[in-house]
Amino acid sequence: MFLTISTTGTPERPATDLGFLLHKHPGKSQAFSTSYGTAHVLYPEATPERCTAALLLEVDPVALVRRGKGRNKGRGGAPDAALAQYVNDRPYAASSLFAVALSAVFSSAMRGVCAARPERAAQPLPLRVEVPALPARGGAELVRALFEPLGWTVAVTPVPLDVRFPEWGDSRYVQLVLEAPEGALTLGEALRHLYVLLPVLDDAKHYWVSPDEVDKLLRAGEGWLADHPEQQLITSRYLARRRSLTREATERLELARLADADDTDVEEIDNAVDEEADTEEQPVPLAVRRRDAILAALTDAGACRVLDLGCGQGQLVQALLKDVRFTEIVGVDVSMRALTVASRRLGLDRMGERLAGRVTLLQGSLAYTDKRLKGYDAAVLSEVIEHLDLARLPALEYAVFGSARPRTVLVTTPNVEYNVRWESLPAGHARHGDHRFEWTREEFRAWAHEVAERHGYGVEFVPVGDEDPEVGPPTQMAVFTQTTEQTAKKKEGKAA
Repeated sequence: MFLTISTTGTPERPATDLGFLLHKHPGKSQAFSTSYGTAHVLYPEATPERCTAALLLEVDPVALVRRGKGRNKGRGGAPDAALAQYVNDRPYAASSLFAVALSAVFSSAMRGVCAARPERAAQPLPLRVEVPALPARGGAELVRALFEPLGWTVAVTPVPLDVRFPEWGDSRYVQLVLEAPEGALTLGEALRHLYVLLPVLDDAKHYWVSPDEVDKLLRAGEGWLADHPEQQLITSRYLARRRSLTREATERLELARLADADDTDVEEIDNAVDEEADTEEQPVPLAVRRRDAILAALTDAGACRVLDLGCGQGQLVQALLKDVRFTEIVGVDVSMRALTVASRRLGLDRMGERLAGRVTLLQGSLAYTDKRLKGYDAAVLSEVIEHLDLARLPALEYAVFGSARPRTVLVTTPNVEYNVRWESLPAGHARHGDHRFEWTREEFRAWAHEVAERHGYGVEFVPVGDEDPEVGPPTQMAVFTQTTEQTAKKKEGKAA
């Protein structure tokens, strides 16, 4: 496998600074051992005007196959190894093998670290990258779709199956040339693009993809992947189409995108709302009154097994645990940080066996169906729906009402009409920076009635907090209950 990176320079900023940035001296040829062979770094040209660094990965096909016969047999190891043991095309075309070598040999450059030339590491450079043999499942159009949004000018030339027989057509390999004008990309950014996108184009990995691959993807994709138009394809292919890992990566990228849009840290919005920091200034905080209203509704419904969907830091789970009528409580949140805080709040590590047996904390996204959530008496979505983009609400609706189908569903959300009563809330602002929308009472009721009709529920509305005669209550709650007709149909179906 072979790749070159070139840059140009001036007397004031010589191109040979590339050697400092890559931490590899232009006057030397260096070799580095990897798990699957030897990586060589050399400089075909190194002048103040132009400098080119080449990375050559000499793969050991025997090691490639043998490493695939270990304890992860059938999962790790080289793709296609079962068909062509020691000789196949894969060791000779840029793939995940090459991406791993790129990361190992140029790790400091990928992070943008250069003690000798720190100012150069942070500066965009004129760059040219050439990859003579690259597998591209998706063809030239996909190559352009992946690289062009990142600031690259892309030249893709399909490699024919055999130049002597043009009628055979093209192979799935291409020759790739990427050019970034000065001011477009830093060297670290360019290397991170290659690290992620080379195995994405190959659509295969030579090793077993474990959960820590999500962290690797997000580190390399920081600053560009969250807004990439092909984000879903990149994430899925990079994680070898493992749905659970793809889902986790997508959710974390969404948090990063929201944080960037709000010019804040991910940690500040990682948990949707810290209820104790509610805007309301009443003798009894609105967060407490909301929990009391939820507990009352669950008691009226006769619920014993309860889902807290979007449980955040565990305030409602804690309140439910104090009532012995709730025999099983499951808190679900997309944020591991929020679940960690909830675990500490509940004292799960110190809790007695009987009490701990009543509570479970699960990581999961409400935008996807989840078999673990089926069969419960009630589900609570407290101050959750307003944190989703409107376009994603139908997915949540189906996951909760269509798939999980608890007997009772409680949904609370802010009443935007009441916002004029907040003295501390600037006009036109939502109650929380992460709210994607806030509904009037009429809008909320219209949505709730449509959901109930589609999925066989009846719905009633309960005000939460002091109800203003003009603008209504600060929080509005919908109580969904499966209709007798729908329940009877389900029983008839099971009997049949």
